[in-house]
Amino acid sequence: MTERMRDGWQAEDTGGPGEPRRASAEEADAWRELVGTARRTVADGLVVGTSGNVSVRVGETVLVTPSGVPYDRLTADDVTGVDLSGRQVLGTLVPTSELPMHLAVYRTTAARAVVHTHAVHATAVSTLVDELPLIHYMAAVLGGPVRVARYATYGTDELAENMLSALDDRTGCLLRNHGTVTHGATLLQAYDRTAQLEWMCRLWLTASSVPGLTPSLLSRDQLTEVEQHLRHYGQPH
Repeated sequence: MTERMRDGWQAEDTGGPGEPRRASAEEADAWRELVGTARRTVADGLVVGTSGNVSVRVGETVLVTPSGVPYDRLTADDVTGVDLSGRQVLGTLVPTSELPMHLAVYRTTAARAVVHTHAVHATAVSTLVDELPLIHYMAAVLGGPVRVARYATYGTDELAENMLSALDDRTGCLLRNHGTVTHGATLLQAYDRTAQLEWMCRLWLTASSVPGLTPSLLSRDQLTEVEQHLRHYGQPH
């Protein structure tokens, strides 16, 4: 009954009454990309072990990394998905403990992908300030000055609510004593925003650590000007 896709990735199989359904072809492709992105967060030093998590939305289904499973062990058969209420509709592995944060983003924005990490420099900055100082114009890529969400225990609805406040009109934020959250229209975009955020945090920490000197910062007007330039950045579509 189950049709297998190329490279062993699952295709759709709705199963019989009471049986879990198989991933559709689109979901299988998205899962493969999700696993690749999750592995990249480890390779690029943004997470250690299974800290952090990644999700992508396909229709009304959210594919998400499972809890406590090393990313290099994930296979096509480990596809894990929930609906927007959090009810599991794909797979048997328990979804990430940070599922409330991911679902909160999808319920309130047009995001199609979310990346959460425990990146070292970004987490360090989250313990020092309420907002990342405007050390570089790439803050415009995230919609403006990057806020730090109030601390709450991981995996809780309270943390998800604090995150949403920090994300208002933004595509990325820091989580106090915790890490980062970014979202985007694609997994690649969400990941790139995470990498940019970590880089800006490292830049600010480096510049501010020089004894006797204070980093120059951009003004809000200067950042607004950059935001206007970014509307025309890249190749025309």
